[in-house]
Amino acid sequence: MDFEDADVHRRLDADGRPLERGYEPPLSEERLLELYRDMRLSRHFDERMISLQRQGRLGTYASSAGQEGSQFGSMYALAEDDWVFYQYREHGAVIDRGGLADYVRYWMGHEAGNATLTEHHVAPLNISIGAHVPHATGMAWASKLRGDDSVVVCHLGDGATSEGDFHEGLNVAGVFDVPAVFICNNNKWAISVPAQSQTASRTFADKAEAYGFPGVRVDGMDPLATYEVVAEATERARDPDASPPEGATGRARRPTLVEAVQYRFGAHTTADDPSVYRDDEELERWKRWDPIPRLETFLRERGSLDDEAIETIETGIEETVAEAIDRATDVECDPDDLFEDAYADLPDRVREQRASLRRLREEYGDDALLEDH
Repeated sequence: MDFEDADVHRRLDADGRPLERGYEPPLSEERLLELYRDMRLSRHFDERMISLQRQGRLGTYASSAGQEGSQFGSMYALAEDDWVFYQYREHGAVIDRGGLADYVRYWMGHEAGNATLTEHHVAPLNISIGAHVPHATGMAWASKLRGDDSVVVCHLGDGATSEGDFHEGLNVAGVFDVPAVFICNNNKWAISVPAQSQTASRTFADKAEAYGFPGVRVDGMDPLATYEVVAEATERARDPDASPPEGATGRARRPTLVEAVQYRFGAHTTADDPSVYRDDEELERWKRWDPIPRLETFLRERGSLDDEAIETIETGIEETVAEAIDRATDVECDPDDLFEDAYADLPDRVREQRASLRRLREEYGDDALLEDH
């Protein structure tokens, strides 16, 4: 599964220059600059979140550095009311839709920050590998049954393709022709397991053939190529008058499996040490394809971007992320939340624990309780 295989759809070379002479991007100049800004914002957000985790202000966090091209390239291809399901690394979905402060709050341990994602048509973050795939298929099927034209996009990692939920979800999607786009973010490593150990298939996109719908490979570090592929896939899923595949009858609104080939620059999570299973040479080889400088070069050579504009963008990015973090930390914790959502009816022993904590709070106060007890 070579990144430079001919069947990987790509618009920009490693230096950010178009592969085709006279290439015109599918987005307006304004949207191209927004795309660049969002990708830089995501990288800065990633750096700040890792810093907060190292300070003990954040729980375990999954870095997205290197994968901004696939995240924003795909998000820019969606309609506002399309739903997005993701694993835990596609922070670009939240940045694109808004709600950044609530999202930071979730990583700081407040579950309410995860729940508010639904206000932006983003399903809550999923930790169980691949468990969200059947849910995405179900929501897409519901969209079809309702007769609306919304599409469900489901992000997953290459490791998720080894889970039964992946196969069950895609099989149902193919049988019932649900309006879904499944994006397999093949970042070459599922924690410490290399992509080639996940499958005997030539590519992950090839798996779509078994489910009866298209599979496409794209350079996930090229946001323009990703946009084109996902836009075509969403149109295929959205169009009720789409032509049925050869030999089929009455089929429309076809799903697609997109394999976004890319590389995870950082650790799997802040609890991981990638130096144990991969070498620096591999990392440096992939950094040549970094999506942010590639898009920057493309925009500079079009005359859309210069040093002054980049400085303005960077200042705005820093302010946006700093404000989101400040808002996220400006919240009062309620220890009673520890006992919510684990049980429909609290067992007696848990009720006793809650009552005991309440008595300690009344006697010592929350601050003293955290310091001395």
